[in-house]
Amino acid sequence: MSNQKRFNVAVVGATGAVGEQIIRLLDERNFPINELKLLSSARSAGTKVKFKDREVTIEEATPDSFKGIDIALFSAGGDVSKKLVPHAIEHGAVCIDNTSAFRMDPETPLVVPEVNIDKISEHKGVIANPNCSTIQMVAALKPLYDRYGISRIIVSTYQAVSGAGAKAINEMLRQSKEVLEGRDPNPDILPVGSMPVKHQIAFNAIPQIDKFTENGFTYEEMKMINETKKIMGDDSIEVTATCVRIPVVYGHSESVYVELKSDFDLEDVKSLIANAPGIVLQDNPAEQQYPLATEAAGKLDTYVGRLRRDLSNPRALNMWIVSDNLLKGAAWNAVQIAEYIAIEQN
Repeated sequence: MSNQKRFNVAVVGATGAVGEQIIRLLDERNFPINELKLLSSARSAGTKVKFKDREVTIEEATPDSFKGIDIALFSAGGDVSKKLVPHAIEHGAVCIDNTSAFRMDPETPLVVPEVNIDKISEHKGVIANPNCSTIQMVAALKPLYDRYGISRIIVSTYQAVSGAGAKAINEMLRQSKEVLEGRDPNPDILPVGSMPVKHQIAFNAIPQIDKFTENGFTYEEMKMINETKKIMGDDSIEVTATCVRIPVVYGHSESVYVELKSDFDLEDVKSLIANAPGIVLQDNPAEQQYPLATEAAGKLDTYVGRLRRDLSNPRALNMWIVSDNLLKGAAWNAVQIAEYIAIEQN
């Protein structure tokens, strides 16, 4: 990309876990940057971050921060995005938003590049990054959808604590130490949000991510349900989800049951997945080879294994999908979108 037009890029939420990964990826992939502006809350302003061979000082994000910015990547929370994205668009920036603020807005493309990259061109100033759990699932299912069609998806997730932020990681590590030392852990972070009751995450599984809605599903589960339909462009797909937080630092795992619209050959399914962009097939039960969160952590790809025909429905498949929630589930998906925009403008 060295001969391409260079872009003025802003990263909002530069000190957060996803923001840090975005900055690292922009650096490692030699994104054609003219000026890099790192934005965060007033509390973090003045902090210096190394990028390439220089230091960049983090500034407070304000409505005027986006003058001259071509591409703005947001990962500072939905309230910040709702407040600042309109100002960034007014200044002429294309915004790539990692929050839920615009995902279900009918005017906003919800994009996973391996699935619906053509939707980027329909943006009106903002492109939404889907939920981390949704991204890895639809990336893995897209080749099956294209070949066979999909009628139903049942997914159970096993989500890493990093999805709840640095405080959740620290809480898990602290609680693990307390339990191993015979002390009672004192939970104060998970589940994240204004819920009055907090639960131990160390050596535990919490079947709640985000608040519950009136229908008994959590907001996280409803994100997976609604976003899958929008990304696939097919409201007829029946989706149900159960989202669980487990004591893993990085890497979301998913058990997925998918009903296809036509009969399939299992070897063809494996070939389709193995050849899909951004997907790695790890499916050799005889050698105990299957996706693991510990091995997916730090990688850009999504890993798929445990592929098997369902015993009660010959048109259904069961599979196991794993990906780094901060990378493909957030930062890498956003940078992929930015790279596509850069290529299209040259």
